[in-house]
Amino acid sequence: MSVRIWDPYLTQSDKDHLARTPDKRVGFGSKPALLLVDLYRAVFGDKPEPLLEAIKTWPSSCGMAGWTALPHIQRVLESARKAGIPVVHITLLSESGMLGWFDAAHRASGGRGPGPSDEAGLDRKRRSADIIDEVKPLPGEIVLKKAAPSAFWGTPLAGHLTFHGIDTLIVCGEATSGCVRASVVDAASHRYRVQVVEEGVFDRHEATHALNLFDLHQKYADVIPADAAIDYLSRMAK
Repeated sequence: MSVRIWDPYLTQSDKDHLARTPDKRVGFGSKPALLLVDLYRAVFGDKPEPLLEAIKTWPSSCGMAGWTALPHIQRVLESARKAGIPVVHITLLSESGMLGWFDAAHRASGGRGPGPSDEAGLDRKRRSADIIDEVKPLPGEIVLKKAAPSAFWGTPLAGHLTFHGIDTLIVCGEATSGCVRASVVDAASHRYRVQVVEEGVFDRHEATHALNLFDLHQKYADVIPADAAIDYLSRMAK
């Protein structure tokens, strides 16, 4: 990938520094798992729509970004299943009485009024944390629910990966600047080799998406094309 998604956002000073900095990559290990972060209904809505249309009914939507990433995520997921590696799905802990980090902060500051009261709005709220059917977990695949940005915070994810002897995490999902980033940083802190699938992660803001990928690639992970992840997994399946 000679041209990267973040290149248009770099200054000349950034480029000059990168030209003098060795490009050190973490690479793949021998025991991977696939981590799918927050592929739930609230960020997709019920149909592909531009962002400003989608947020009228689904305020947390990422608009077309999620639907554009979805076929790439499906390809990686299919390859992971063929390779027989652990697949972990992450979604929100909802309907538990515990506020998520975003709701708690807004509630404490007096923001975020009462939720929807109409039947359609209540139905959307009930379905908001459901993993979408296009990547629906299969029997035997782990589904973990979190109440913080990182997939590791307050969940048994690290223990599950340790049990399976995992050394590499392939990551898809959303949002690049939020829960994906938090999960990748924690994964690197746990000393996993982290591979972020560039076409398989998304965000509602283009510049934020691109520059967070740049930052992750510089500090915590390899940002790789979907084809590279699929090629790696295909070799494992043979």
